[in-house]
Formats: sequence, C-alpha cells, structure tokens
Amino acid sequence: MRGRTVVTPEFGDLAPPRIVHVFPGQGDFATSPLVRALRTHSVLREKVRDVFGEAEEVGAAFGIEPLAKSLLGDRPPTGRELAAGPAGTLQLALFCSSVAVHRALCAAGFGPDRVLGVSFGEIAALTSAGVFTLAEGARIACLLARQLVRCEGGMTLLGVGEGTARALLRAVPGAELVVACVNSPEETLVSGPLAGLRALEELAGRRGLVVARLRLPFSSHHPALTGPADAFAAAIGPLPARPARLPALSAVRGGPYGPGDDVHRGLADCLIRPVRMAPVLRQAAAGARTVFIEAGTGRALTRSVRQSLAPAAATAHAPLAEPGFPWPPSGTSGRPSPTVLWSHHDDHLRPGAR
Repeated sequence: MRGRTVVTPEFGDLAPPRIVHVFPGQGDFATSPLVRALRTHSVLREKVRDVFGEAEEVGAAFGIEPLAKSLLGDRPPTGRELAAGPAGTLQLALFCSSVAVHRALCAAGFGPDRVLGVSFGEIAALTSAGVFTLAEGARIACLLARQLVRCEGGMTLLGVGEGTARALLRAVPGAELVVACVNSPEETLVSGPLAGLRALEELAGRRGLVVARLRLPFSSHHPALTGPADAFAAAIGPLPARPARLPALSAVRGGPYGPGDDVHRGLADCLIRPVRMAPVLRQAAAGARTVFIEAGTGRALTRSVRQSLAPAAATAHAPLAEPGFPWPPSGTSGRPSPTVLWSHHDDHLRPGAR
C-alpha cells in the first residue's frame, strides 16, 4: 500500500494528502498508551524527554515535580496519580504529551499542513503552530488548571446526536445542563452540575442509551463559567501571541484564527462556548483529501472524524492507540510517505466502532 496513489471522484488523481494534527481536550487522556509507545518508538522517547524537560522549570513554579524521569522510568505514573498531584500536574502532562506526539510525528515525516485544537487542546495546537513558546504554553496550561478548580460540576458523554441530547435535557428541567461538545452525529457531551448529570444519566440509562461520566472533576463549555473564563484571560493576557507558522483552527471558534484575532480570549472562551466538531472538520478537510492525526494519547477525535466525514474525503489515525500506525522503525533514517496513511486503516476505529 505504501506510496499508492488514490483516485476519488471529488479530488481526482492527487499527490500526498493534506495532514492535520488534531489536539484533544482533557476527556480522553490516559498515560498507558503513551507508556506503551515510549517503550517501542525511539523518536517518541526523544521528544517526550525534550518537551517535558523544557517544561520542568514552569512546572516547578507551580509546585509540580519533574515528570519526564518518571514517565520514562520503571514505574510511570497513572492518570489517577497525576490527577492527585498539585493543581496543574495533569494538565501539564497532557499539554506536554500532545506537543511531544506532534514533534515525534514531524520527525517521522508526518508533519502537519495545519493544526486543529479542541478545547484544552488549543493550547498545544497554538504552541505547535508557533503562537506561543513551549514554556508559555506550559504556563497557560497550569494557569488554566488554577481556574478549573472553580468550575464545579462535571461532564457526561451520551451516545446520541445533538438533537436527541437536547430532547433529553428538556426532560430534566431545572438541571442547568447544556450541550458542551457535539463530537459527531453519534456522540454528544453534556456539562453542568452533578445533580443534574445524575438525573440525566438515570434517564438515559432507562432508555437504553450509551452514557458515561468523564473522569473530570469540573464542568466546561458552560455559560455559567464566565468568571473563571475572564480570570483566565486576564492571567494569560501578558503572554505575547506571535503570528502562526501554519493555519491554526479552533473547534470552539468553528474555524481558523486570523491575524487580528485575540487568541487569549479564544482560549478563555473554551470554558464557556460549545464545541461542534463536524463543521470545523469539514473546514479543515475542504479542497483536498485529508489525513487527521490525533496528537494525543487517545482515539476520541479519530472516532469523531470517521463518524463525521466521508471516507472519500478524509481518514484519521490515533498513533498511540492504533497498533498498526506506521511509525518508522527505530534506528532507521528513511521516512514513510504520508500517502501510506491514506490507505492504512485500523478496524477498531472504523465508523460506528466503539
């Protein structure tokens, strides 16, 4: 399959596809896929060592112990252990992991033509696009963590589309719940107070629907969080924002940041505005066959792409969660053609797979 040219009615006979790195939010972060990949892929080990090392000084300022040594050691921390650390530990680990995966993909020959940030993932996306330095991005991640402790509530995943999710919300009046993220036509996240989420989950369970509470001790994408959002915007305001080296799209904005846009306010808006994945995915894939690669440890965004876009227009990969992802063998200098990603698929991530 390597190097195969693909012909589709929409795009014709084309050269290597466009690559988009997609940076996830906090709902799909686990250390186990990262640890497994670190033991196998030297390029990823190198980038994790570099990125986490660059962020150590920032972490220390927030009381966070160095993470690189433990992640690369004999007993790496679990996500639960990271969450139990000082405020910001989990967020710093996710931010650094995403940037490290991005850099490893670039070193492996799968660098992006554009980047797309989803919620918290916007910090890593903008950093990878050169808007912020790595140290600045790490600081932004930690400053956000300080505001998240004020965002009481939680988030629940429903295995239904937005219309059905809204009908369920109407069936639990007074719960102060909102649609937070429309991941795909088949998945919707709801955010709000815990009592309301419990009522919603009981209703969804009685109706036989897929429902799961995210392991996040806070709400997000909720209009009631204006106070934390404003405080966060003020805290990161002094950090300079540079012109992006490549197009940087925001799932909350629904499109790319432009030269005159306030990225600090955009990051803060992730606390109060919803995400709708399908429209921004269509923008990212417009005009060219496109490969989306998840710059994180999970596969939720890969599933969103495959449920939202036609296979003739786009495919998606989760390099740390996908056993067959074509990382170059350790010790080799050759790079695979990006075209190999177009024809490579993982059965566990096909549309409709759970």
